[in-house]
Amino acid sequence: MELLLLQAHFKEIMDRNRKQTPKGKPNTSADRKRPAFHKKRNDSKAEYDKPSGRPRPASENKWKTPKGKSDSPVDRKRAPFDKKGKDSETEYDKPARGSRSVSANKWKETKGKPNRLADRKKASFDKKDETTELGSLVDGVRLNKYLANAGVCSRREADNLIESGSVQVNGIVVTQLGTRVGSSDKVQYGGQTLSREKPVYLLLNKPKGFITTSDDPQNRRTVMTLVEKACQERIYPVGRLDRNTTGLLLFTNDGELAKKLMHPKYQIKKVYQVTLDKSLTKNHMLQIAEGLKLEDGVVAPDKIAYVAQAEDKKQVGIEIHSGRNRIVRRIFEHLDYKVVKLDRVLYAGLNKKDLPRSKWRFLSQQEINLLKRLG
Repeated sequence: MELLLLQAHFKEIMDRNRKQTPKGKPNTSADRKRPAFHKKRNDSKAEYDKPSGRPRPASENKWKTPKGKSDSPVDRKRAPFDKKGKDSETEYDKPARGSRSVSANKWKETKGKPNRLADRKKASFDKKDETTELGSLVDGVRLNKYLANAGVCSRREADNLIESGSVQVNGIVVTQLGTRVGSSDKVQYGGQTLSREKPVYLLLNKPKGFITTSDDPQNRRTVMTLVEKACQERIYPVGRLDRNTTGLLLFTNDGELAKKLMHPKYQIKKVYQVTLDKSLTKNHMLQIAEGLKLEDGVVAPDKIAYVAQAEDKKQVGIEIHSGRNRIVRRIFEHLDYKVVKLDRVLYAGLNKKDLPRSKWRFLSQQEINLLKRLG
């Protein structure tokens, strides 16, 4: 009975609530939530159609993208790249003054000027060839080397002669360094025509009574008469030996090597066998070894010793690199000794083995390489 009364009461309450609820409005909790969600979508849609003056919500900005602009993450990444490529393409056609990009410089090069490294090197070589109108580039050599091979001077000195206008090629004064000449070109220096000669290296065992010069105004005997039939090339002695000094004397037409052998900087060693008028005391030998002060400065030999095979102490061997005039004779004369005989037995690693007095021989290729490696 009570159950029937409760059911009737509950039904009465439900009917009363149904009559009091406005039309179109939800009553249950599920219905109240669902229409609220639909209302939000409807309101948002209305805002899209009729935007107000307030800021648009994030959802609106997400879908309402301005025309021609991308908003998705992929499009946003792609768009700056596309824009940059478009601008770079515009720069190639109409580059702004003072703001040319690297890519523009790569393709828009100045007329007649290379940009790539390979082109710059090639253009530099071509430019050098254009200025070289003398001789053939196939068999041509640089003019300074030509002068050195002709025995005029070293390459460095030849550059000075060229710049000073002292050299003529085919009757034209040449002052440009790097000029090449060929076998058909006529090179003149000092009023004489030079010839392109192959390098010659000759060693003479000089006898006594000959002076070391190519020409003597007093018509004395010179070392050139001893080698005049050795070769057709014009060769010159390297360094000097006194008239009464015997021994090794080198001849060559290689001016660069001759300059090197005579320069004090390279300290080319020479060994002399000295015969004195009296025995050299041990005290004097120590003084020479320590160094003597001569009128042109202090000089000290590299080595000094008595000749082992000699019966007395009149014969002395001395090794020295100084090239001063009559330096060996002046060393002993400073201590009141008179040099009776002076013979150069070794020069720049060359010796006089199997080379009799007054005779000469050509150097081997091994000896030539040895001289070029000195210093």
